[in-house]
Amino acid sequence: MSTPETLLDGLAFPECPRVRAGRLWFSDVYAGEVLCLDPATGSAEVVARVEGHPAGLGFLPDGRLLIAAGVPRTVLRLESDGRLVEHADLSHVATWHLNDMFVDTQGRAYVGNYGDASAPPDPARPAALALVEPDGSVRVAAEDLEFANGIVATGDGRTLIVAETRSRPGRLTAFTVADDGSLTDRRVLIEFDSTVFPDGIAIDSQDGVWVASPFDGRVLRVSMQGEITDEVKVAHPYAVAVDGDSLLVCSSSDWRPEVAVRDRTGAIVRVRIGDGG
Repeated sequence: MSTPETLLDGLAFPECPRVRAGRLWFSDVYAGEVLCLDPATGSAEVVARVEGHPAGLGFLPDGRLLIAAGVPRTVLRLESDGRLVEHADLSHVATWHLNDMFVDTQGRAYVGNYGDASAPPDPARPAALALVEPDGSVRVAAEDLEFANGIVATGDGRTLIVAETRSRPGRLTAFTVADDGSLTDRRVLIEFDSTVFPDGIAIDSQDGVWVASPFDGRVLRVSMQGEITDEVKVAHPYAVAVDGDSLLVCSSSDWRPEVAVRDRTGAIVRVRIGDGG
């Protein structure tokens, strides 16, 4: 594994990275921006400005970008002409701000939310995981998740994995995905020790789940057997994406909005990991 290399800095609080067509798309949550970064050159552009904290990102089958807008609890769609339009309203399902999101190959979006306004060390209110159909209709996919955060699916699309950041102990929870997107067979993939608050997650070509653990400065790889197989040290990692032989890590020295906006210590950091697991 290589020494962490900063590709882009001066950000407020980068989160929810997604790799598509050789570029990294991510939300700078407290700056209210969605950016696209070329890792080869380090150049980045703002592709959308979102009021109410942009969070989870994903792509419809036709390439249009979906953005979870945290505070209004809506999913927005970026049209080809640059317009942002409402794709779905989750306010009747989400009890607090929207968080991360995973969009599958059929355009179905799984979206988590904070549960309530509390902050660690207080426990979070258990909340529902929403399922947004491609037509924008919304239903509950799972109940009682403790601060659902990063979400990924295995390569075959049959297993969905959710990081429950504020469960104690922190854990990854797995579900079996039915043909219609419904989730069944809920089970714990791994429970971590007390130092790990699993935040953003990504999955590699071997179905290894890379887990950002911000408060102890590590990114951990978890196998489908629930075993930690690898560890990468990165300062303050809140989210991660896998890009071929690299991890692209969203880092920030502080998660509090007022501090993040003031200090702008957020960065995108690259770590070479070889063959992706």
